[in-house]
Amino acid sequence: MALDAVAVPSVPIGPVPDPATRASASAAAAPAGVATRPRGDADHLRALFVQTPATLIGYLLGAGVITWLFWALAPSAQMLGWLGALAVLWFVRLAHYLRFLRNPRADDATLLKWRRSWRVLVLLQGSLWGVAGWMFWGLGTPYQRLALILVVYSYCVSSVQLLATQPKVFLGFITLVFAPAIVRIASDTTQPGHVQLAVIATILFCSTVLMVRTFGNALGLAISLKARTDELAARLRQEMTTTEEARKLAEDARRAAEAASQAKTQFFAAASHDLRQPLHAMGLFAEALRQKSRDPEVASLVNSINESVDALEGLFGELLDITRIDTGGVDVHPAPVRLRELFARLRLHFEPIAFEKGLMLSFHGEQHVAQADPVLIERVLRNLVSNAIRYTDDGGVIVSARLRGGTYNATGSVISAPGSEGGARLLLQVWDSGIGIAESALPRIFDEFYQVQSNKPLEAHHRKGLGLGLAIVKRLAGLMGAPISVRSRVGHGTVFSLEVPVGRAPRTFTTGISGPSTQTPLGLTLEGRLFVVVEDEAAVREGLVVLLQAWGARVVAFESIEGLRHWLQAPAAEAPDLMLVDYRLQEGHTGIEALVAVRSRFATAAALAPGPSAPGGERRIPAILITGSSLVGHEDEAITHDYHLLIKPVLPGKLRAMIAFKLGMRGGGGGA
Repeated sequence: MALDAVAVPSVPIGPVPDPATRASASAAAAPAGVATRPRGDADHLRALFVQTPATLIGYLLGAGVITWLFWALAPSAQMLGWLGALAVLWFVRLAHYLRFLRNPRADDATLLKWRRSWRVLVLLQGSLWGVAGWMFWGLGTPYQRLALILVVYSYCVSSVQLLATQPKVFLGFITLVFAPAIVRIASDTTQPGHVQLAVIATILFCSTVLMVRTFGNALGLAISLKARTDELAARLRQEMTTTEEARKLAEDARRAAEAASQAKTQFFAAASHDLRQPLHAMGLFAEALRQKSRDPEVASLVNSINESVDALEGLFGELLDITRIDTGGVDVHPAPVRLRELFARLRLHFEPIAFEKGLMLSFHGEQHVAQADPVLIERVLRNLVSNAIRYTDDGGVIVSARLRGGTYNATGSVISAPGSEGGARLLLQVWDSGIGIAESALPRIFDEFYQVQSNKPLEAHHRKGLGLGLAIVKRLAGLMGAPISVRSRVGHGTVFSLEVPVGRAPRTFTTGISGPSTQTPLGLTLEGRLFVVVEDEAAVREGLVVLLQAWGARVVAFESIEGLRHWLQAPAAEAPDLMLVDYRLQEGHTGIEALVAVRSRFATAAALAPGPSAPGGERRIPAILITGSSLVGHEDEAITHDYHLLIKPVLPGKLRAMIAFKLGMRGGGGGA
């Protein structure tokens, strides 16, 4: 799906300007007396060079994987020649980087030379990976060849952020890296399905190029807004001659800063949305590969890919949250929050995850009302419950609320107002029976990038995250003025406590939350089940079809809602067991429209079949919506239309757990 345009008044969106163009434009716009040296050029070039160490480490890892896969298969001359060329270029790039660090101050001509030499080295590095895709494709098993393509394409995706501001360089880089592999696959007539695989690879190539274009436009907008802010700040220092002029310039600077802050947040959200698409497709194809192979080495490789995809998913969400908080993009609006509705949304989101791990998830104190920002308090509890489930393997997680202080009548209602003398407070707690936290680590658990060290090896699912989750919790609690504390015992569990004022609820309220599903277990296989898939991204749609068919399901897939409606009009159309729908479809349509169309068509069949019940008693076809947007706000809609929401990229194991939960299959989701 296309990257959402970031709308900012009076600032046109266009291609990313060349650094020289930006420098000349800034010089023309700057007032007399203001230095016009293209500091932005130097900063931009320094930002490119500072990522060189990570790039070089990535190349070493990729070379190690290629060597591991094809050392015993490739002719020695080819393998050693390729490794030798890669090593020479690797040391040249390292020397180039170190020389740049020794010249922190350079004139314009020198900067231009550095930029040209950097581009040449990047393109040469890309050509070596293209040579690898061409030389090694004809060797080994089909699984080794697919692993080769995944490695080569991963370098294309990882270069998006680095080269987004230089679309011509990126186009040359991805062509040198990926085009030889596509041509080699298409010309390999010895393998069945080579044309289809070449078409899929071409789709990935084109979608990545389009993604870089939109990514670069958004980044260019952010750069332009930052340059505008710097320009206004310089003018403010130079032209502050009268009080009226100073006030006007300050107001302009404030508005530009707010626009830059908003653009930065929207840029991260939009970039996160588009980067999730190829990651989601990669995870689906990797799981399909494991379903078709019993080789333990292939399974280990797929597990590594899935862990990397899951780590990137967490990284996108946490970086977006930190960015919004740091830029002042989070406003606090306290209001009465009914815990019954809040706990219902938490149960809707986390019950399938706890179900998959065999954990008990329970809520107590739903009758209370808190006085807090509804969005922030929900985000705090989401992070705490997510951590509790992640680090608990046996037992369960309890979310509770109880009153502290204040004066109450015989029925438990608050008499004294919150904030008054003796005012009541509400203690929200998240308990778990997990691995616990050492006492020495408790003072630092809310620090950014801090991860608790354990004396015993952690399971793979415990090693996720960058150490930002609890830092986000601490900041959001601070914005609300809500004290947060933690108690823990290693091997016994942890409890996080959050204090907020008690709120006063309106006299009446209703909830549309239905109780937990009472479906009986239906088995451990998807054999014979019919799934409807609606997804406009070709690679993601193909990956879902391949994966569901590998699990034994029958699948009908559509690119658009028009295709779905055409199928629904056919007399032979069959009521599906489950719908998997992308939230954002082509031409402004949403997945909700697809749900309504299918459920309306098969309303009679759904009413007679076992399944989840709507608030009015109507039986509805189960549905899962998948979105690449990390922004919240779908919870009420999910309750109204009775669906569960997953955020891309979705690991196949998590997808199967959700499918098992929606179909009432107990115990069948963990093995995927």
